[in-house]
Amino acid sequence: MKILIVQDYLRSGGTERQSVFMATAFAKAGHEVTLLTFRPRGVLELDAGQQPFAFRSLQPFDTRLDWFAPGLLGAAEEAAPDLVLCMGRMANCYAGFIQRRLPRAAVVCTMRTGKALPALFLRSMRLCRHVIANSHVAKRVLTDQHDIPSHKITVIHNSVLGFTDETAPRNQALRRYHGANQSTVVLVNVAMFRPEKNQRELIEICAKLPGYLDWQLWLAGEGPARKKCERLAHDLGLGARVKFLGYQSDPAPLYLASDIAVLASQSESLSNFLIEAQLHGLPAVAYDIVGVGECFVPDRSGCLIANLDQPGFVAALDRLIRNPAQRQRFGELGRQHAQANFVPERQVQAHLTLFREVTKG
Repeated sequence: MKILIVQDYLRSGGTERQSVFMATAFAKAGHEVTLLTFRPRGVLELDAGQQPFAFRSLQPFDTRLDWFAPGLLGAAEEAAPDLVLCMGRMANCYAGFIQRRLPRAAVVCTMRTGKALPALFLRSMRLCRHVIANSHVAKRVLTDQHDIPSHKITVIHNSVLGFTDETAPRNQALRRYHGANQSTVVLVNVAMFRPEKNQRELIEICAKLPGYLDWQLWLAGEGPARKKCERLAHDLGLGARVKFLGYQSDPAPLYLASDIAVLASQSESLSNFLIEAQLHGLPAVAYDIVGVGECFVPDRSGCLIANLDQPGFVAALDRLIRNPAQRQRFGELGRQHAQANFVPERQVQAHLTLFREVTKG
């Protein structure tokens, strides 16, 4: 099968990491795969000698415009794919045009966002051959709010990336480097610094914890909202407790050094960060938006908090910080849940099975 994966830019987000992972997995399964991006380069672009798939970008130089896709339809036609998988908001906005241009190909849209859907995105959902939603809640959003037929949507959860053996020791060296001692409870969040990821609220929540608790908040990622978050941490007197760690190509060492995964994001359909954190044995505390509740088992491997309920978030953190036995129980169940539901082999096979079905006609 010839598969074309369309993505606007290989930034460091979860969708982009899934795009590179799937392009690699599909190629290794024997399919001819091309990953086509609008913008060139990006932190996730692989060395040409390492990638088993073809890579092409449309912009001759980086215009920094995510929506600018010069020659997209011609490039799609030239690739002559059996199936086109559109990843991310911008690619999905163009999916309807690609389906019109390539009527014999199966164009598959993806619903992987908690943001409002642009009109072109919804048009594509109606014109394309099929839709993959990465959570059951995301599917309900499409069916209940946008009248996309249920039979046209298949739920396939994200693959967990970056497995670490469950016997791996705690990363004490990294904890010492950041000034965390044995009793310090490290809260971790890995995400791009964008307003909708809401790291600002995590800082505000931590500022409301009792002052005598021993905690640190580690924020890994880069983006336009980072400087404002740094100023907020300083203004709230949390400078020594909030660590800004920058972009992490492999966040596994952070998970092995941390104690609780925290998420206040307002834009998740299914959080790759929470799934990875659960795989590494971290209990979760997160706001209840779209598919976040499918990333862990509420009240068994983490705490699902009503969206924007800061007092509830503070209370849940307070309980977990004080109770290491509960953190351990939650972490063990979280690891089992992640291993049972988000293993890469299962998700890749689910995609390929669906691709065979939608390309039959």
